[in-house]
Amino acid sequence: MAYFAGLDVSVKETRVCIVDDAGKIVREARVASEPEALLQVLTNTIYRFKRVGLEAGPLSQWLYSVLAEAGLPVICVETRHMRAMLKAQINKTDRNDARGIAQMMRVGLYRPVHVKTLRSQKLRVLLTHRKLLQSKAIAIENDLRATLRNFGLKVGMIGTVKFETRIRELVENLPDLAALVEPLLIVRRVVREQLGILHRRLLAIVRDDDVCRRLMTLPERDGDLQYRIKSDREPYQRIVKEGELETA
Repeated sequence: MAYFAGLDVSVKETRVCIVDDAGKIVREARVASEPEALLQVLTNTIYRFKRVGLEAGPLSQWLYSVLAEAGLPVICVETRHMRAMLKAQINKTDRNDARGIAQMMRVGLYRPVHVKTLRSQKLRVLLTHRKLLQSKAIAIENDLRATLRNFGLKVGMIGTVKFETRIRELVENLPDLAALVEPLLIVRRVVREQLGILHRRLLAIVRDDDVCRRLMTLPERDGDLQYRIKSDREPYQRIVKEGELETA
């Protein structure tokens, strides 16, 4: 007999519902949202699962990878589609949501989504953190420009390397203003240093990756752009025409 499982995952705990191919509930459980706790329920030799479903969410990528490695036929379901299906329930609780997910797995009423590998997720984190630091550094620089402009001090066109020196020159004869500007300069310097570390790591990965090197032959030769294209498109892609990608 085939079995189907539905997992309603939250940060602290997960509701599990297991049904047979006739739709009868054979087991329900509430466990911690940890791989070990879920595997204790789902790897029971009594059940031969045909599909195990969970909704896409903050923990879904992590749990999906562990369950898939354990050999379970896990499926990550698109959030909006699942929400529309579960909204028809009279009493919407975590327990009923798990029941609804299990029934969706049984009858095939789901829309699966692609789950990135852990390696791809780590690469994406590098890009996200680099972009975050870059935006914060630019925000600090723009704030300094606007602050000094109120006192008639114009920074002008200046590069990243000489920016701090230029700010110090402008406030050299204004000690009270220099004391207020100094904390921002220190923060900017630290942010720029860490941004440089992440940027060099990004360039090293792009330089050693054949796919990224091939994408660098595009008219817009931006290592960040090509790396984002690769990390967003899994598995490897082939270029159909400029600006259009298709799964190989």
